[in-house]
Amino acid sequence: MTESGIAIDPTLVDVYKDLHRHPELGFQEHRTAAIVAERIRASGFEVTAGIGKTGVVGVLKNGTGPTVLLRADMDALPLREDTGLDYASTATATNEGGDTVPVAHACGHDLHVTCLLGAARILASDASGWTGTVLLAFQPAEELGEGAQAMVDDGLFDRFPKPDVVLGQHVAPLPAGKIGGHPGPSYAGSDSLRVRLVGRGAHGSMPEASVDPVVLAAATVLRLQTVISREIPSTATAVLTVGAIHAGDAANVIPGHAEIRLNIRSYDTAVRRRVLDSVERIVRGEAATAGAPEEPTITEIERFPVVANDPEALSRSLAAFASWLGPDDILDPGAGAGSEDVGILATESGAALAYWLLGGADPSLFTTGDMTDPALLTVPSNHSPRYAPVIEPTLPIGVRALVSAARTWLPHR
Repeated sequence: MTESGIAIDPTLVDVYKDLHRHPELGFQEHRTAAIVAERIRASGFEVTAGIGKTGVVGVLKNGTGPTVLLRADMDALPLREDTGLDYASTATATNEGGDTVPVAHACGHDLHVTCLLGAARILASDASGWTGTVLLAFQPAEELGEGAQAMVDDGLFDRFPKPDVVLGQHVAPLPAGKIGGHPGPSYAGSDSLRVRLVGRGAHGSMPEASVDPVVLAAATVLRLQTVISREIPSTATAVLTVGAIHAGDAANVIPGHAEIRLNIRSYDTAVRRRVLDSVERIVRGEAATAGAPEEPTITEIERFPVVANDPEALSRSLAAFASWLGPDDILDPGAGAGSEDVGILATESGAALAYWLLGGADPSLFTTGDMTDPALLTVPSNHSPRYAPVIEPTLPIGVRALVSAARTWLPHR
């Protein structure tokens, strides 16, 4: 398998299909980590496993020069795959709550891992052509928003060389053969919250004896919808989504409490703070108006910081891609509302970040092939049960992208 003159390990397709068949949840990536460790050790890297619980680090020192960190996330989602592929996942796992759930690589992390394995082998086999250090970070638990920080807290930048640049990619529902990158804030910060509203339960026939948390939750949800439309400037960008409401178990019983789960996306720290403050004000205000017997509680479930690409670092990578892929296949997708924790690796190390989108959708589904293409709204996207990148040409291009981006930082001998 080749892409732009680069020989790609022919076993990578089998590796990818195997990883796809055997997905693992965050901090449970033991099988994946073992495969990663074995393959990068065989490529010549010094390997340390168990960084941040299940993360794997590979180091290849090759003389003096900068340190380039290449990152791939490994975890999958608690979701039942519906792609119809002959290598589709039928795996299950036990989640943090002790429940058995289906698991699938519906976000493409299996492809990220495979691409980095291929890039590692190429860089190691061509070590006579560059100097410096290549640092591989196979990261757990990106979907939980905890994996990058777990690796940092476990000494990633104390025990291993500190990078000058962090490079990575995420497969996306762009046409395969395209790569997209946006300078500056590129992926939104995300705050997920759990709100517990306390009422007073009663028989459904005696609502006057209750403080109905269902009505309280409904009023709170409606009021929360005004935060973005009435409290955030029209020139700013933010999203507030209520994704879950749980209250009661019977039609004729007014329950004692209700739970709301919501998610906030933002790019600016001041906007984020204003939205969070507004959420707290509304939740507490609605509870007071309803006469709730207890204060509501607001608990953070997870948080992703804003991912900000270093403009110069990203420009260097995209220029390298354009030299072999072609300038017409390099897109600026703008800032996306999706979230990632890769930025933690850059901010914690002080390194520049270049993070791009790797097209993975069937090109035949698109007409214009750019960011105006209507197919972008209809092709299965990440986190869909039907999401699955096409292997060709996505895999070889992903390998080539990581290699060429690394080589823009590693001096030639």
